[in-house]
Amino acid sequence: MSVLVCFHAHPDDEVFTTGGVMRQAADAGHRVVVVTATDGALGEFPDGLLTDGETLASRRRRELEASTSALGAHRVVQLHYADSGMAGTAENQNPDAFCNADIDDAARRLAEVLTEESADVVTIYDPNGGYGHPDHVQVHHVGVRGAELAGIDHVYEAAVSRDHIKRLMALNPEWSGEAAPPDLDNFGLPDSDITTVVDVRGSITAKRQAMQAHATQIGDFGPFLQMPEEQLQAVFGQEWFRRRGAPDGFAETALPL
Repeated sequence: MSVLVCFHAHPDDEVFTTGGVMRQAADAGHRVVVVTATDGALGEFPDGLLTDGETLASRRRRELEASTSALGAHRVVQLHYADSGMAGTAENQNPDAFCNADIDDAARRLAEVLTEESADVVTIYDPNGGYGHPDHVQVHHVGVRGAELAGIDHVYEAAVSRDHIKRLMALNPEWSGEAAPPDLDNFGLPDSDITTVVDVRGSITAKRQAMQAHATQIGDFGPFLQMPEEQLQAVFGQEWFRRRGAPDGFAETALPL
């Protein structure tokens, strides 16, 4: 049995870029652990969704547990940093925000989990965090350092292939309002930077269930939940990674579990 640890910024991030490999790993008998840096308390959510006395942070914790259960995770750890909000917002100045955390301090907290779990593979984000969100960028820096402290060799930057999205948009222009990021040229990684492309079409039902678990994030997931199976597989049926330290020309179709 191997151990896969997926390090993410907020509750719900686990679905987009690692949900399929998580489900595959669990189904193959491996241990799957999710570490989430923040409480996601700055996310937008529909009016009237929270019950009396319920906070967004506590609700999102429950959603995270339901989502990761659908994806096969055996353990969920939150590092309990404050959500930093989108880039350029006032919340970026909060001294407790994850984007302002001391990298070595945060990395030691992550490394404790990696060491305790005897992690074999850890996923983080690319240096731009996929799309520039301060918490996602910080996941990259903290993840790199945490893996170093824990002596983890197999570190994978989870990303989205911007070329894949461009191809989908060219073939299906009617999808542009549903599946295309607003700034595609700065989103994810080009195919030339990606080392690892995993076919996760067999896990698409689990990914849909995980999306449904995040009811507070219906603004993000809503368009995808309405997609027919074929379209959902086209958008989410592959997961992409860049293996840190891989030699030029390196390519693989699975994580080394």
